[in-house]
This record gives sequence, C-alpha cells and structure tokens, in this order.
Amino acid sequence: MKLLITGGAGFIGSNFIHYWLKNHPGDFIVNLDKLTYAGNLENLKDIENNPNYKFVKGDICDFDLVNDLISDNVDLIIHFAAESHVDRSVMSSKEFIRTNVEGTMTLLDAAKNNGGVRFHHISTDEVFGELNFEGKAFTEKSAYNPRNPYSASKAASDHLVRAYYYTHGLPITISNCSNNYGPYQFPEKIIPLFVTNLLEGKKVPVYGEGRNIRDWIFVDDHSRGVDFVIQKGKIGQTYCLGGDSEITNIELTRKILGLMDQGEEMIEFVKDRPGHDLRYAMDYTKAKNELGWEPLVDLEQGLKKTIDWYKNNKEWRERIKSREYLDYYKKQYQER
Repeated sequence: MKLLITGGAGFIGSNFIHYWLKNHPGDFIVNLDKLTYAGNLENLKDIENNPNYKFVKGDICDFDLVNDLISDNVDLIIHFAAESHVDRSVMSSKEFIRTNVEGTMTLLDAAKNNGGVRFHHISTDEVFGELNFEGKAFTEKSAYNPRNPYSASKAASDHLVRAYYYTHGLPITISNCSNNYGPYQFPEKIIPLFVTNLLEGKKVPVYGEGRNIRDWIFVDDHSRGVDFVIQKGKIGQTYCLGGDSEITNIELTRKILGLMDQGEEMIEFVKDRPGHDLRYAMDYTKAKNELGWEPLVDLEQGLKKTIDWYKNNKEWRERIKSREYLDYYKKQYQER
C-alpha cells in the first residue's frame, strides 16, 4: 500500500511515520510537509535512506502538487498537517484558516478527483469546546463548540471532511484525540516547554492558577489508535482517542518537577490565555468496543519516557532553540 502523509515532519506525524514503517514494513510512505517552524526533518533522520520512504517539501494548499502526488497510485491519505498552537491562533488566525481549512479542502478535492482515495483526518478534542469539572467526557456525538481560532479552524475542516463523504461519497474517517505528548514535540506546548526549561535551569510558566484540566495521550498510543481506525474503522465514522489521563495543569507541573528533581520555586504563574478552555476529556468507549483499542501508556510512564528523550537529545534541543518562535515567547513572558 502507498500512503501520502501530510505534516509528517511535525511532532505527531513523524512519530506516526516511525510507527507505520515499523509495523507495516511493506508499505511505501510519501511525506508531504511545508517545513514551517514546527516541521523538522531531523525527526526523521534515521529513516531518510529507507527505500520505502520519500520526503516532498511542499504546501498542502498547492493543488497541482497535491494532485500529482495522489495521482501516483496513492491508496491512503492520512492528514496530520495543521497549524496547531492556540496562542499563535489568538495572535493571528490567518495561517490557521489557510492551512487547516483551505489545505484540507485542497486534499479532499484531489482525493475526490483521483477516484475517491481513502482519507483519514486527524482532529482534536478542542473542537468540542470546554467541559466544566463535573461534565461528562466528550464523545463522537458531542456538539461542536470551538472557542478559539485554532479549534474553530479544525472544526471547519472536520465538517468539510464529513461533507465530502455525504456529498461525494469520499471514503473518510476522522479521529479526535486528546493532548499528545512524547518525543520530537516542538517546545511551545506545555510538556516539552517545561521539560526543556527545567533542563536549562529556567522557570516554567503556568497560566492563571493552573486549574485547567487536560486529558493526555502518549503519542505512540495515538499512532496505534489511528492505525486501528484505518484497519478496522467504519467508513464515514468518527472515533475519539483518549489517554485516560485527566490532570490539572498545576498537578501536571508538579509531576514534571518531581520527576526532574525540581522544587515548586521553579513555577512562575503568568497571565491566563484569552478564552482558555477549562477542561477537555475524551470518552474512547466507541474505539474500545468497535476497534479493540485503548491507551497502553499511563501518564507516569509517558512522562518518564518523554523526559528521558529530551535529556538524551541535547543537540536536537539546542538546534530547536534557535528557531523564530523563541523571540515571541521570550517577549510574552518578559512582559508578564
């Protein structure tokens, strides 16, 4: 089987490529990535000479490029490519609409025009909005209620994918996942940011009082879940993939500090993010019952694996430090 994977140089995409080549060694992967700030070919350096892997630098909004790639006997498209950082979407939403909405539409059109290529779309729990502390976890039947530009753009792309199924008969599936963490994650998200800060002797910035709750899924569990959806999922259906690891941000911070032998004096409370959703939680009952999938890595294990990876990959961290996002974040935290 030949796969087109978009955004494969990013955090989740690169982990998925490693997973797929290990578990499906007879398949061929084409990785299409624009290599924006979060795309990093070093994430895939160990497989760059694999005869079953090919990298193409390009934009998912470029229809001619996308169409040419898909027309070359692609059997399956797995769409990871997205602008994903909420803070950036608050600052400016233009690129989020372009990449997440227009880029998804371009891929769908090319898939449709080439005989209806199987299409799997990677989405997020954030499209459902927020839960209060007592609310039931999100399911595949939860109403969409995005509350920031990032989640609104992902919600729009989800709706487009479903529309192409109903309107054009395109064979699609969608997975909505919890917050991912693990190796190769760009250090703007909370876990890699905190780990890399502590490794460098810097404090960790906690929004507000740290009461916001997230459900965390180790990236390998997510990759395995996507595989299960592709192999066993029903066409036209959505599957929620949760990590069974709900925790407040301040509890998560303390857990990371403990695993890294640091004290709470390393915490710096900063002004809260605008429109910061209180809680996300995912009910993965459908995936468990229909696909036989459930997360295998608990939060304690996953954090230890993640921390060890960042400790053991100092050169990767140092090269990432020079990327342009740092100027923005340094300015933000200095002003607070």
